[in-house]
Amino acid sequence: MHKRVIGAMAISGVAALALSACGGSSTPSTPGTAAPAANDTSTSAAAPKPSSTTDAPVRDANVDLVIWTDADRAPTVKKIADAFGQEQGITTSVQIAVNTRQQFKDATKVGKGPDIVVGAHDWLGELVQENTVAPIQLSADTASQFSRQSINAAKFNGQNYGVPYAVENIALMRNTALAPDAPKTMDELVASGKAIKAKNPKVTNVLLQQVGKVGNAYYTYPYMSAFGGGIFGASADGGFDPKKVIVDSKGSVQGAEVLAKLGKEGVLSTNVGDDNAEGLFDAGKAPYFFTGPWATTNAKKANIKYAISDLPTLDGGGQMQPFLGVQLFYVSAKAKNAAIAQEFVTNYLTKKDVQLELFKALGRPPALTAAYDEVAASNPDVKAFFEAGKDSKPMPNIPAMNSVWGPLGQASADVIAGKAGAQARFASAQKEIVANINKG
Repeated sequence: MHKRVIGAMAISGVAALALSACGGSSTPSTPGTAAPAANDTSTSAAAPKPSSTTDAPVRDANVDLVIWTDADRAPTVKKIADAFGQEQGITTSVQIAVNTRQQFKDATKVGKGPDIVVGAHDWLGELVQENTVAPIQLSADTASQFSRQSINAAKFNGQNYGVPYAVENIALMRNTALAPDAPKTMDELVASGKAIKAKNPKVTNVLLQQVGKVGNAYYTYPYMSAFGGGIFGASADGGFDPKKVIVDSKGSVQGAEVLAKLGKEGVLSTNVGDDNAEGLFDAGKAPYFFTGPWATTNAKKANIKYAISDLPTLDGGGQMQPFLGVQLFYVSAKAKNAAIAQEFVTNYLTKKDVQLELFKALGRPPALTAAYDEVAASNPDVKAFFEAGKDSKPMPNIPAMNSVWGPLGQASADVIAGKAGAQARFASAQKEIVANINKG
């Protein structure tokens, strides 16, 4: 499935939104993509294999630099780590973790984790809170070479903890054979989509958006943002304040009311989820699709002619703004070779050619401005997705976000299905989220 998956702590809200997004074969998660197996791709002697496919990798004590990541990224990270190792005269090992975030936390606490882990920026608050990642000192000059949003996403309480390599967000993908022109507003999208569906018996859906029976908070947020709503209010330092949950605010509820309207009109449905949305689009059954860069690979394979544009504006509100996801390399707080790990992330991953290598393999727009500029000059998809998210806020990276996914996702599904009114259902979700945060 080509989707961004929302990590382990967010299971009920987005069975496979993994805020990890998207390199050709993964989709949004809050916390990154899980991988199928824990095989070692070491450049040194192979590390012991785990006893089952769900076990954490076992670190080879003889390797100088160990990196954990998911299966999608492992081959490319290995290639980069190999080159770094040869340059530095050290041994490196890249291992696949099935549940990267949780396994990294558990192994690090007992001193058996890697030196570096690759994952989504919204893991950050939890990793810092549990003392599993170390600060990373990027010079002001180096930091200025990255997009502002990606650097902001790597910070927690004003301190930098990661080096970004890619950004991602959703936009509007349309089948240009069905819809040659991009709608500016949701009303235009719905009107043209209904007209297309009426004329073409093959078309079954006006708009594809991952909802499913338990909902999907990742795709709900843009509706809330269009009216100034959201999930958390701002903290004094410009971050997110877990004590200021705004899911039941006026703007958030206005967004929910749009979801209810689209559900009532049959534009959105809980029968469309992460398991079938992409397949429906690739079969030519819908003119419009809210999705991310992860969907382009299969669309091309299916010979779908498509174009990417900004999410539409909502009547009475403004432009729908998606969450911005940022992919990071973190250094373990208990790295066996902290100096080598810091050298790798601060002086090697920050090179243009390295960021381009990651892009070529994984498809996410580079976080390094020079690399992005080079890619965008020849890749219209990358440029269009980046432009659609240029004004977006990074997904909250505070631990309290783990309390949001399930309740908000289910509330959106219930509203779309007509099981509850927007005001009452989002007020209920607000209470549940606050209670979950207070329990934590």
